[in-house]
Amino acid sequence: MATKAPGVFAAVDLGASSGRVMVAEVAPDRLDLREVHRFANRPVRTAGTLHWDVLGLYTGVLDGVRAAGRDAGRLDGVGIDSWAVDHGLLDGDGTLLGNPVHYRDARHATAVPAVHAVVPPEELYRVTGLQHLPFTTVFQLAAARGTASFGAARRLLLVPDLFAHWLTGAVSAELTNASTTGLLDVTTHDWAWDLIDRLDLPRGFFPPIRQPGERLGELLPDVLAETGLAGPVPVTAVGSHDTASAVVGVPASSDRFAYVSCGTWSLVGVELQKPVVTEESRLAGFTNELGVDGTVRYLRNVMGLWLLQESQRTWAAAGLPADLSELLAAAARVPAFTAVVDPDDARFLPPGDMPGRIAEACAETGQVPPQNQAETVRCILDSLALAYRRTVRQAAELCGRDVEVVHLVGGGARNALLCQLTADACGLPVVAGPVEAAALGNALVQARAGGVVGGGLTELRALLRATSEVRTYAPSPGAEGSWAAADARVRG
Repeated sequence: MATKAPGVFAAVDLGASSGRVMVAEVAPDRLDLREVHRFANRPVRTAGTLHWDVLGLYTGVLDGVRAAGRDAGRLDGVGIDSWAVDHGLLDGDGTLLGNPVHYRDARHATAVPAVHAVVPPEELYRVTGLQHLPFTTVFQLAAARGTASFGAARRLLLVPDLFAHWLTGAVSAELTNASTTGLLDVTTHDWAWDLIDRLDLPRGFFPPIRQPGERLGELLPDVLAETGLAGPVPVTAVGSHDTASAVVGVPASSDRFAYVSCGTWSLVGVELQKPVVTEESRLAGFTNELGVDGTVRYLRNVMGLWLLQESQRTWAAAGLPADLSELLAAAARVPAFTAVVDPDDARFLPPGDMPGRIAEACAETGQVPPQNQAETVRCILDSLALAYRRTVRQAAELCGRDVEVVHLVGGGARNALLCQLTADACGLPVVAGPVEAAALGNALVQARAGGVVGGGLTELRALLRATSEVRTYAPSPGAEGSWAAADARVRG
C-alpha cells in the first residue's frame, strides 16, 4: 500500500468560529493527529455590512504553518479546507478588493428574486443540484452587482482558494467548494457557463477547476521566509469544503451510512455516486455537493450548533453562566420535548438574541417557551435531533439507499447528550467521532497525493477505523413513539 516513508502534513481547517492547524503523521498503518495552533475567527461589522477578517485569518494560517514545521521538524505538504460559498474578489493586479462579505449578511437574500427571474428555481436545481439557501454565491454576486468592487473585479476566489493563492500564487477553484456556488454544473463538474452568461456574470471571474489531490504549487519564497520552513513544501488541493474533507474522515465500513457533520452548521446526508436532481428532491430541500473521488454529498444543511453557540454568546454578554459542560448537564435533567422548534426557521440565521428568538418561535406555535437556560439548551438539542431524524429518513427515501448507521463527526461528537438523542430520534446506532474529521480527511488526501498511502475511500476509511477513537450510542428501546409525536408537533 505504501510507496514511501511516513509523511508529515499540515492540515489547515478553517471553521466559522475558529481556525486550527493540525499536524498529521501518516503511514499505511499509522495516523496521528495533533493540534499545533488554534485561532479565533471573529466576523467584523463595518458600515452595516458583516465581513470576514481574512487578513487576520491568513495571519493565523501562517502562524499555524510555522508552528507545524517547528513541531514536526519538517512538512511534506499543506492543505486547506474551510466553509463554503464566501469569496474574495481580486482586481487585475491580483489585489484583494476588500474583506469578503459574510454569508450571514442580510444583503444576499435581496438578490434572490432577481436571480430567479432569469433562471427559475426548478432549472437552477436541475443544473446545479443545490438546496436553496439565500446566501449561496450566485445570490451574493447578484447582490454585489453595481458596487465599485464588483466593477473593478477580474477574478473570484473562494476562501480556501484565496489562501492557497497567497501561499503559492495558484489561481484555481477546487471542485468540492466550487460545487456550493450555485454556478457549477453538478453533472459535467464544470462551470455552468450558460447560467453564468444568462446572469450576466463575467466569465473571467471563474478560474480553472482543480480536483482534490491535485498539486497547486509550492510555498512561495516569502511564505517560506515567514514560516521558517525549508522548501520545497507542496500545497495540495484537498476537499476544500470542510464538509467534503469531513466526509472523507467518516470511518464507515460500508456504503449504508448516513453522516452528520456537526459544527456551527450540521450537514446531514448520505454519500452517493450520482446526483439526485428530481423535483421531489428540490422541494425537500436537499443539495448535491460534490465530494472526493467523484462522490456526491447528498445532504441538507441544518442550522446546527449555531443555535447553542449564539445562545452562549448572548448569555455571556448578559453576565449569565455560559459554561457548556454545566449547561449540558442541566439540560440532561430537563424532560424531553418540553419545547421544540424548527432549527431551520429563517429567524435563527442572523447573529442576535437566540434565546429570545427561540422563545418567540415556541410562543407562536402554542408552546410554553423555555423558562431558563437549561430548558433552552434542551429545546435546541431535541430540535436538532428531530431535524437529523427527518433528514436521514428523507435522504434514504429520496435516493433509494438503506441506512444502517449514523456517523456523527465534528465538534458535536463531544456532546454525549446530542449523540444519544440523535440515536433515539433516528432509531439507529450513532457512531460518534472522530471530532477532527475534516482535518483527518484533509491530511489523508494529501498523504495519498504524496504517495504515502494508496487506494480509494474504502482504504482511507479502513485506516481511520484502525486509528480513531469513536463511541457508539445505541437507540433507547421504545423511544420511537415519543419522537414521532414530537416530530409531528414541529411539522405543525
